[in-house]
Amino acid sequence: MAPGEQVPSVGLRGYRGRARGTISKIFCPKTSATFPLDLTKTRLQMQGEAALARLGDSARESAPYRGMVRTALGIVQEEGFLKLWQGVTPAIYRHVVYSGGRMVTYEHLREVVFGKSEDKHYPLWKSVIGGMMAGVVGQFLANPTDLVKVQMQMEGKRKLEGKPLRFRGVHHAFAKILSEGGIRGLWAGWVPNIQRAALVNMGDLTTYDTVKHYLVLNTPLEDNITTHGLSSLCSGLVASILGTPADVIKSRIMNQPRDKQGRGLLYKSSTDCLIQAVQGEGFMSLYKGFLPSWLRMTPWSLVFWLTYEKIREMSGVSPF
Repeated sequence: MAPGEQVPSVGLRGYRGRARGTISKIFCPKTSATFPLDLTKTRLQMQGEAALARLGDSARESAPYRGMVRTALGIVQEEGFLKLWQGVTPAIYRHVVYSGGRMVTYEHLREVVFGKSEDKHYPLWKSVIGGMMAGVVGQFLANPTDLVKVQMQMEGKRKLEGKPLRFRGVHHAFAKILSEGGIRGLWAGWVPNIQRAALVNMGDLTTYDTVKHYLVLNTPLEDNITTHGLSSLCSGLVASILGTPADVIKSRIMNQPRDKQGRGLLYKSSTDCLIQAVQGEGFMSLYKGFLPSWLRMTPWSLVFWLTYEKIREMSGVSPF
């Protein structure tokens, strides 16, 4: 099929079923390989958290700021090499749910709800809305796994600070959160989480879709691995720039201590967290962890899109 040609509905439905079944096989190794960067990013996002002073927590003053390399080395030296993968299991669960949910949603919106224009072109504004909606759906479904991932990533730091560990493992974490906060407890922090996902997907899906079709239509490049690679590199950078501030807010809200009713003790909302971070730490605090986030997002985006396009080709479906 030529780029932009409408996909037959039967073929697309069959492709979606096969794609969902292969996501975990493809991206589990990739998630595991880049997970130390994700852990480092989360630790950096928590450093110097100004709101902790309200609880009389002295960790903020006693711990000097570390960059990406020193943070990663510190984890290895203070907690052990394998702790770089603390929380990798819920991260894998998250990518299976999140990636499947967002891609199926985006393609359904693009092909069925919005549709292409008469010249088979997909307008930028439709791509932006579709990308944001796909991110919201995928991340809302995956929120419990993201919550457990973030909290498990901070367990090593709690141990170093002399605080009791919260979980014995991933399944104990799910069970404990469920028993203490009910079903709603598993969706703690879902508002900033879907805000982040909307921005990341607006950057990732929209940039990839727009750059790829621009290159195919306006340059000598064809719809091949070179075009896919260039488009994915652009999408990874834009997604990191747009998503990092919301990711910082999301991580802090998910990791904050809570009372017996499940209410956060540090932040009332994502807006409150944003204001406290900027007032207490400066605007650039919203970009803590940007470097490991970008270094992780770029190869992940590259592998995802190259593999995803290949799956479409093998399934007899037109290019994305």
